[in-house]
Amino acid sequence: MSPELIIVLIILVAFVAGFIDAIAGGGGLIVIPALLLGGIDPLTALGTNKLQALFGSGSATLSYARKGLIDVRSLLPAVALSFAGACLGALLATVLPPHLLGMVLPFLLIGIAIYFALQPRLSDADRERRISPLTFTLFVAPLIGAYDGLFGPGTGSFFMIAFVALAGYGVLKATAHTKLLNFASNCGGFLIFAASGSIHWQLGLAMGVAQFLGARLGAASAMRFGSSLIRPLLVTVCIAMAIRLLTS
Repeated sequence: MSPELIIVLIILVAFVAGFIDAIAGGGGLIVIPALLLGGIDPLTALGTNKLQALFGSGSATLSYARKGLIDVRSLLPAVALSFAGACLGALLATVLPPHLLGMVLPFLLIGIAIYFALQPRLSDADRERRISPLTFTLFVAPLIGAYDGLFGPGTGSFFMIAFVALAGYGVLKATAHTKLLNFASNCGGFLIFAASGSIHWQLGLAMGVAQFLGARLGAASAMRFGSSLIRPLLVTVCIAMAIRLLTS
């Protein structure tokens, strides 16, 4: 294929990833292999993914916030720690081989898929909280943020399981707040990768536009159909990501 056709296909992949990521997470595991197949080196692929993901997560966050589904003020400390964790993770990514995480990640994703598939009472209604907001803020947010900076794919799914299983959020509310913390971690990772010169700017910005549009469509679909769409798509995305990692 010509270089121009490869770029067009990568941009189309970014649109699809934005749609899926706004609903269930997992966009990074669609985009990063596409960048690698397009001839981008692994570190630059991670950095370029962070640039274009900013548009997708930012677009989805705005869509959910405008509908009143995000309590931004109460989550500001978690946002700050998700950002800080991602900065640390991205710094580690510049010195550690990120493929090591691929050995554990598939099994974590399968576990998430099983949880959402077998929980019959999952809905858009909130449930009993299992950990305090302080514990969530101090430990869960920075830990998942650090993973996002270091590796990335599956971050949305991990935030989802944390909000539903630990914070007691309903599925739609969890999806909305996931995008806020994911946007914060994307910002942290992006800053570190940009400082290290590990971003393909022209391609990343073009992909970002496609991500933005795909995420707007995905967020609108999630708000229209709620848990009836989010739950099965989350299960499907987690299983697909696990299979992709196990067979790569």
